[in-house]
Amino acid sequence: VSTSHLQLAAFALGTVGWILCTISMGIVEWRVWHVDNTTIISSGIAWVGIWKVCFISYLHVSPGYREQFCHKFSGYDSFIPHEIYAAQGLLLIAMFVGLLGLAATIYALRNVYMGITHKTLISPFFLVGGFFYIFAGLCVLIPVSWNFYSVTHNQSIAFPPSYYMPSSPEAQEAGAAIPVGIVAVILLLLSGMFSLSYKFPMTANTIMK
Repeated sequence: VSTSHLQLAAFALGTVGWILCTISMGIVEWRVWHVDNTTIISSGIAWVGIWKVCFISYLHVSPGYREQFCHKFSGYDSFIPHEIYAAQGLLLIAMFVGLLGLAATIYALRNVYMGITHKTLISPFFLVGGFFYIFAGLCVLIPVSWNFYSVTHNQSIAFPPSYYMPSSPEAQEAGAAIPVGIVAVILLLLSGMFSLSYKFPMTANTIMK
């Protein structure tokens, strides 16, 4: 138990990182667009996420939303930029792989705290959990960095007329999902490094074996 404090911290950091990864995937504010035409986009601000685009409108209101119009992306939409498609797939992979990392770490910690001294039931699972955490972190890092690059270069999206969105904003900025994703990346990578640093203690029984 005394040799697995970092791995316990890895589990805690990995859990928070996985939760933040899931939150960033669901937040619609990946890109915040500022538009000059407020006829339909009443607030002059639109939020572009990886699953849908939303804005406040007093003319168009989506069912279940108060004064908010949202249009969900379809898998057949050809106008969606590559970085949004990449974010959809990679974040789903990160969520699944991160969950596997948590499961492997939980199993290893369970064996540690139950006093099981078989190396094969502890060390490999910490290593697998560490690799899963790092892989999940990289899967989050790629779409977060790519979308942030698109924001800083004010790249446009050719929305169809039914979305009531201009193809180019006056200006845009990174939404809340990007810093949440960055924190998730940091925590997942740290938890991976902590898990990979585990060294099985050399006891007398181990030496004799």
